[in-house]
Amino acid sequence: MQVDERKQRILEALILDYIATGDPVGSRTIARKYKLGVSSATIRNEMADLEELGFIEQPHTSAGRIPSEQGYRYYVDCLMELKPLADSMKRYVQDVLVDRVRETEALIQLTSKLLSQLTNYTAIIMAPNYGKNILRHVQLLSLENNRIVLVIVLDNGHVEHRTLDFPTQFEEKDLQTLSYILNRHLRGLSLEQWKAGIFQEIYNELDYQKRFLNQVIELLENVMSVEHESKVYLGGTLNILNQPEFRNVEKVKELFELLEEERVLKEVLSTGPSVGLTVRIGSENPYEGMKNCSLITAAYEVDGNPIGTLGVLGPTRMEYSKSVSMVEFFTTVLADALKKVK
Repeated sequence: MQVDERKQRILEALILDYIATGDPVGSRTIARKYKLGVSSATIRNEMADLEELGFIEQPHTSAGRIPSEQGYRYYVDCLMELKPLADSMKRYVQDVLVDRVRETEALIQLTSKLLSQLTNYTAIIMAPNYGKNILRHVQLLSLENNRIVLVIVLDNGHVEHRTLDFPTQFEEKDLQTLSYILNRHLRGLSLEQWKAGIFQEIYNELDYQKRFLNQVIELLENVMSVEHESKVYLGGTLNILNQPEFRNVEKVKELFELLEEERVLKEVLSTGPSVGLTVRIGSENPYEGMKNCSLITAAYEVDGNPIGTLGVLGPTRMEYSKSVSMVEFFTTVLADALKKVK
């Protein structure tokens, strides 16, 4: 049995109505709301064929029909038209992310927040991995008993704390000066960019602390030389509970447990092609707790190289057209913003 144009139009109408209302859809509803030029009886017969093909299903006797996973897949692959985003919304997002944020971690956090707000789904973003560590900030803080903690923040959001023991007590203002000079010379650079001349300039400014500096720089080099995994950021986790399918907390308990496992989130975001956009519907997702969800992901790039992934997680009754447009737009904006903070 072929899916001719009339069946396609009826399937699309049924899916769009179910996405909008969450209620099973009957033939009279489609005839009344979508003006397809055919009678309710004809639509009912076509819906019977679509059910036989596996594109729709009947949740209860005497109820209307709802899309199946196969129906959603056919819609996404063959029928969906991307919903254009408002220019005012685009300008707002670009203004907030590209023009105002200058730190990677803050940028990723704000991106996940905005993406979740604008889709009303849960946003998931893997922080960028440039293939090399870049120092974002270093801070020296005084502890008791002549101990000092060295805080190292990398550009992918990774944070390290290292403790140093020193025979003499440092004044807090001296540690602030040391931190300022180290940041002025080393911030924004990778280990490969740390030339001998940079260290000589630091030693010239802090010659009286050369021994201490040697220890600090050795720790910095150790941290910078290790490959650190990128963090995963979530936005709008509770948006899931706004969907009728998930108002029973017990039903989403397993999903929430998955969202707390960073290892799981990294695996989910890493599954699939390294470029382009992926839509996984229901059982296409790798974990049982996500079988009632759809996940749209895409890689974002800098200088043509994929460095991270972002996506939105929602019910299978997701507004796919708008969500795909949002994910594609946010990958572009995030890439532009990262060029300014690298």
